[in-house]
Amino acid sequence: MNTHHPIAIIGAGLGGLTAARVLHVNGIEAAVFELEASREARTQGGMLDIHEENGQKALQAAHLHDGFLKIIHEGGQAMRLLGPDGTVHVAKEDDGTGGRPEVDRGDLRDLILDSLPNGTVRWDRKVTGVRALDGGRHEVTFADGSTLTTDLLIGADGAWSHVRPLVSDAKPVYTGISFVETDLLDAGTRHPRSAAVVGGGFFICLGHERGFLAHRETDGSLHVYIALKSDEGWLETVDFTDLPAAKAAVLAHFEGWDEALRVLIADADTMTPRRIHALPVGHRWNRVPGVTLLGDAAHVMSPFAGEGANLAMFDGAELASAIAAHPGDAEAALNAYEEALFPRSEASAADSAQSLDAMFGPQGLEQMTAFFTTGPAAP
Repeated sequence: MNTHHPIAIIGAGLGGLTAARVLHVNGIEAAVFELEASREARTQGGMLDIHEENGQKALQAAHLHDGFLKIIHEGGQAMRLLGPDGTVHVAKEDDGTGGRPEVDRGDLRDLILDSLPNGTVRWDRKVTGVRALDGGRHEVTFADGSTLTTDLLIGADGAWSHVRPLVSDAKPVYTGISFVETDLLDAGTRHPRSAAVVGGGFFICLGHERGFLAHRETDGSLHVYIALKSDEGWLETVDFTDLPAAKAAVLAHFEGWDEALRVLIADADTMTPRRIHALPVGHRWNRVPGVTLLGDAAHVMSPFAGEGANLAMFDGAELASAIAAHPGDAEAALNAYEEALFPRSEASAADSAQSLDAMFGPQGLEQMTAFFTTGPAAP
């Protein structure tokens, strides 16, 4: 079966959904195609800090900022920075004046999904092929054998985008950092010691080119990213289906660390391996009629500047606003959008790469202590 959609968005992450919502606010219909079977197919990850200069502006353009304020995790802007011996180097409380309030990613996704007309998102639509047609149109093929054609194709399909090859040969490369993502469930009751160490907001512990990044979740769990500078193949040497063995393998990299930190591994209820990839800083492409990218499809970067979700949402809002501002002239809209997209994504990608080098370098703890106490160093 073949269908035609004037605007087709591939990917129902935060960026693609924001684009669809801002288009809807402006009276423009778009169809979103998502490989997940349903909105309940999986949990949506941990906490996000939504920045007033981009993520919150996107929510304002989507007329969802008031709803966003209702799902903020109170106290989530608190932060603690520790060393491997458990010494607290920085501790800041959330006094309610910060510009980066925390929300649960799933709650934020639900907020945007619920604002879209029924049927906007087509679930269980895995892309298997994309090709250019004449006149700037494109055809998308799905795993179920169906196809669509579209006048404007928007790739919001993440780091391993199927749409990106239409405009760029670039592929994400391994950054040298691997995560083991864990959860400690019902932390207040089952893991009170760890809950006290992490605190109520964002937690960082760094040393010896490795460390922990963690959040206290709105459901009372602790979501922990164990970060290691390692070869790309290291995760494959660990059997993560055997939880005790996986814990032992990861704990071996934290010999001598304070026991209150080691239990973030030893007491984990789940373990999921993740390699951190990034596109080249400054990734851009020549204008290709009828297609563009947003979010990780355009500029996947390491998470160490906290910009990924914020940029994806801002990209979506800016693209939709450009389309609305240029009725009947998609190329003018895409030109305007990409002209602003490239420099802002380059700046954030450079910041992310610099933060990765600082955090996981020989002086990572000292550099981040200075950052959080005196601010970033002058260029």
